[in-house]
Parts: sequence; structure tokens; C-alpha cells
Amino acid sequence: MDNKAKIITVAGKGGVGKTSICASIVRLLVEQYPDKKILAIDADPAVGLSVALGVDVKLTLDDIRMSIVDSVENGETREALELLSEARFRIFDALVEMPGFAFLAIGRPEGSGCYCKVNSYLKEVIGLLAGSFDYVVIDGEAGIEQIQRRVMERVTHLLLITDQSAKGAQVIASIKSVADDLIDYDCVGVILNRVTNPELAGLTQLPGVEVLAMIPADAAFAENDIRGRSVMELPADSAMLQGVREALRKTEILTKEEV
Repeated sequence: MDNKAKIITVAGKGGVGKTSICASIVRLLVEQYPDKKILAIDADPAVGLSVALGVDVKLTLDDIRMSIVDSVENGETREALELLSEARFRIFDALVEMPGFAFLAIGRPEGSGCYCKVNSYLKEVIGLLAGSFDYVVIDGEAGIEQIQRRVMERVTHLLLITDQSAKGAQVIASIKSVADDLIDYDCVGVILNRVTNPELAGLTQLPGVEVLAMIPADAAFAENDIRGRSVMELPADSAMLQGVREALRKTEILTKEEV
């Protein structure tokens, strides 16, 4: 992995707007750094990031993995080895090129037919692929273990997303605790989304972790979502984009001069 590459992982409880914030990060990076190579990785089985970014996914990394696993289970060892050797090239088939960024969907969680060697190899290939980009933005499940196991162990920025619910605060605290053991990261911060009472923001803070932005409920985003539009079509002055921009500035992913 190129030490200069910024690997941004977004995690949090389901239903708090994690994927929308992740998509907003991709949009802002595309707008501010048109000459940089940006990769969006959807590590959530729901593949919500593809919808938020307007990407049509036809092949996921799990589709590639399962084709190898099926060959092993059917006793076709030779074919399995051939597929494994081709996996690096097949990942490029799963890579969707969009204006300003590339997109890769991981697919559903590992289940039956889970082979550690296959998974380790594919994770290594993801790392090699990501090393060709300047920015990698990962939308993960609530659990950080899945990101570590299926995508990569090293990130530069860990962004924890929550609303003002007690459950949301508990989830990000749990993720932070696990991440401290499993993930090698440089920077961590919290984004409070759908804030209805800023005076209670202190109840959702993590000790020693900066709150990067407090994003209020966004009517423009809600309308955009109802109309089935991607985050790329969201009005530039929306609260969502303003809040995410603030968070990216504080973490120096975007510099103040470029915003």
C-alpha cells in the first residue's frame, strides 16, 4: 500500500446515514481532486453505496470468491487453481469506472464454503488494487471485524457515524474498542448525523475522540432520496454535504484552502 494513499473507512450502526455520508465523501473528493485516483469500496452486503452513488453493479468480489469455492467443493481442483490465478484479473471486471472514481462491491458476507486461503488471497489483491489509488473510501458494516477480515487491516482515517440515540453511541463505542485491537489507523473521529438537539450532543461523544461534525436532519437530502436520486445529484448547499465537508477539513482529508 502506498504510504501516501488515504484509506477512509466509514462505520456505524445501520440506519444512521452511514452510507449517505460515505457517498458524500466520495462526491467531495471527486469535486475537489479531479486529477486524483479515487476508489469507493462497498463492503456492506446491502450494496447501498452503489445506489447512493448511482453505480450499476454486475459483479461483486464474492461472486468471484464463490466461483473458486464451488470448484473446490465439486472436486475440480485444477479449475479452482486456474480461477484463483485469474482472480487478480477478474477483480478488474468487477471494478466499475465512473466519472471521477472507480467502484468495487465486496458482496454478501462469508458463509458456507468459506475458505481462508481464498479470502486471504482476495484481500491481498484488494490491497494491491487499492495501492494504485490516491484515496480509498470504504463503506463497511456495523462491525469493524468484517472490514479487517475481508478488506484491509490498515486504514488512515476511521470515521464513526451515529445519530443521537443511545444505541448509536453504544455501537460506535463498541466499534472503536474493537478497532483499537484489530485495525491500524492514524486518525479517528465521530460524525453525529440527524442531530435534533445539539445541546445533548455530549451524550454521544466518545472520550478522547473528536466530534468532527454535527449534521442536522436534511430536508434537501430527504427529498433527493425520495426522488431516487444519487448523492451526486444532491444540492451543493445541502446540510449533508456541508457537514461532511467540515469533517473532511478537520481530518485534513480536504484542506481549508481547497474547500
